[in-house]
Order: sequence, then structure tokens, then C-alpha cells
Amino acid sequence: MAAGEPIWALGLMSGTSLDGVDAALLRTDGVEIAAFGPAAMRAYAEGELARTAEVHADWTRYAALRGRPVAQGGAPSLAADLAEAEAEVDRAHAAAVTALLLREEAPRPEVIGYHGQTVAHAPEEGWTWQLGDGAALARALNRPVVWDFRSADMAAGGQGAPLAPLYHFALARYLAEEAPVAFLNIGGVANVTWVDPSADGPEAPGALVAFDTGPGNALIDDFMRLRGAGSYDEGGETAAGGEPDRGLVRRNALADFARREGPKSLDRNTFQMMLDQVRELSLQDGAATLTAVTVEMIGEAAERFPEPAARWIVCGGGRRNLTMMRRLGERLGAPVLSAEDVGLRGDMIEAEAFAYLAVRHLRGLPLSVPATTGCAAPAPGGRLARL
Repeated sequence: MAAGEPIWALGLMSGTSLDGVDAALLRTDGVEIAAFGPAAMRAYAEGELARTAEVHADWTRYAALRGRPVAQGGAPSLAADLAEAEAEVDRAHAAAVTALLLREEAPRPEVIGYHGQTVAHAPEEGWTWQLGDGAALARALNRPVVWDFRSADMAAGGQGAPLAPLYHFALARYLAEEAPVAFLNIGGVANVTWVDPSADGPEAPGALVAFDTGPGNALIDDFMRLRGAGSYDEGGETAAGGEPDRGLVRRNALADFARREGPKSLDRNTFQMMLDQVRELSLQDGAATLTAVTVEMIGEAAERFPEPAARWIVCGGGRRNLTMMRRLGERLGAPVLSAEDVGLRGDMIEAEAFAYLAVRHLRGLPLSVPATTGCAAPAPGGRLARL
């Protein structure tokens, strides 16, 4: 592609909740956002990713086949399981792309950004694991695919996450933000990007600060399932009816991770021990306690910004938890807005980010910087699967 020429790209994202694939079209030159195209979420049918869910739930059984330091055993059958799981992920993403591009208004993308399905993330051990074969997806869709976004950053000494911050910088410019702004994604894990939109670019010193803050929705979702109360706390109504255990909140929200400076990143299950800690609490008090931990750790994160954010823009499923949003406003002392409040698509920002990063790969631009992942210098990333 010619430098400075925007193209249509399609980004794909499947989170650790294993609920479906987000697909979004974006027109960009890898620096600025030119236009947003159609987007859609393709939900997984019941049992569709059965093998993938099995690998995700018990990745240690399979990790030896990926060179991880766990006990070997049953290798032939596990290898078949892994191959089946990866094929499931590829098929589901191909179906999501096909469904979106069948829309009459959908432009034809010149490249696809394929994140794949994260199975486990262990930055302290120097590895991360996503299922998904970019070459197989390129063949299935007859389009070039950029994939394997995290490996190059980790090889450069980075955490491999978060990768959306450079896109957040582009969003801040698109929104014509004048003061520092925070983009807060509350998915299974919560992560934040502080952006100074007056910086020359995302690679400039001081332009970005980004890191995982702590648990997002994952603990609350798991707690609700364990109690037989659904798969999540809809609207935060359960938490609204309870009182948080302040001792548990202080013990966990001020844990070592919260006090560490960024860059830092988490696996979805890092704080799973909290489920045992709230075992004796009522449904309402347990949900309130876990919600308060998420909020307090985000508040702790704000203390590590170079200067306060003038406002917070929230994406991910947590923005629908009205109790969490209200408590965030109280804790942060600044306007807390959903992505839709500022004209963005809160469910699609991560998918859009991988469309954006795919174009940056084509242009040879960095995908991560020291202030976002801890890499030694602005790092390229991704692999291109050609037809």
C-alpha cells in the first residue's frame, strides 16, 4: 500500500468469555481513522467451540505440546485435540467474516487482522498462547491475513499486552480530545490507556500509559455461575442489592499487582482465589464485593497516570453494569462515559484495533511501545499470510 493511503481492513476479536467473534470494518492508513464500516458479533452456537473451551479451561493438559514446562502425557490425543480446537477457531472466524461481508453496504477489505483465541497469558514467564492459524484463514477467505500479533513484542522484552493503546491514540485524535483522556476496557480483565492527544504520535515519549488494572467482569461472571444465578450480573442489579466486604476489598485491591508500576498484564484467572474468599457471602454481597475490587483497582490505576484524565471512556461489557459505572464515577472523580456516549462502538473497539494494527503491519509501523507493553523500543508485530 502507498504510504498515507487509507484502505479498508477487517478486524477480528474473540475474548476469553468464549461468547462469539466480533468483526469490524475500518478505513485507515494505520495512523488516522478515515471511516468506520459495518460491524457485527457472531455468537457461538451451543457446543460450537467444545474442544476450544476444553483447552481454554484446562490449558495445562495441552501446554507441553507448545513447549510449556508442564508434565507430558497422552501427547497423540492431545495433539489431535489442539488441531481440532484451532480448526474450530478458524472456522468460526471465517464464518463471522463471511456473514459480515454478505451485507450489501460492506466494503471489501484489503487485509484482515486476526487476533485468534487466547488460551493462556503468562508474561512473567515470557509467553502467551493464542489459537488460530492465519494461513488457514487466508486460504478460507481468499484474502491476506495479519496474525500472531503478540510474539514480536514479547521477543522484544514486552508483556505482549495490551495492544489496543495505539488505536486508542488514534481514537482520541478522531474525537478531537484536547486534554488527557483514559480509555477503559472492562472485559474479563480490565485494562486502561491514558492518552495525551497533544503528543506528536503514539510513539512519542509521554503520549501513552497503558496496563491491565486487575479483574474486570470475569470474577463476577464466574461467581454468578457458581451460585446458579445466571452467567453475569445484568445491569449490576445483584451488586446493587449488596454491601461489599471492605476487608476483602482492601486485601485484594491493594495487592502487589495493584501497587506495581506498569507496564503489566494479567491472565483471566490470576485472581481466581477471590472466589473462595467470597464463598461465605450472600449472592448480593459477593457480587458487590467483586464489583468493588474491580472499581478500586481501576481507581488505584488512575494514581499512576502522569496527570489526571479529563474524562474516562469505557468499552467492553462492563460499561453495561450500571452499578460499576456509578461507582467508577464516584471513585474517579471525573466524567465516566460509555463509548456510545461519544459516538463509538463499545463492543467493537478491540476488533477495530486489530484492523488498525493489521494496516500498521503492512506499513511497517510499530504495534507496541515501551510505555504500553514494556518492550525495549517501539516494536513491529504480526505475521502476514499471503494468498
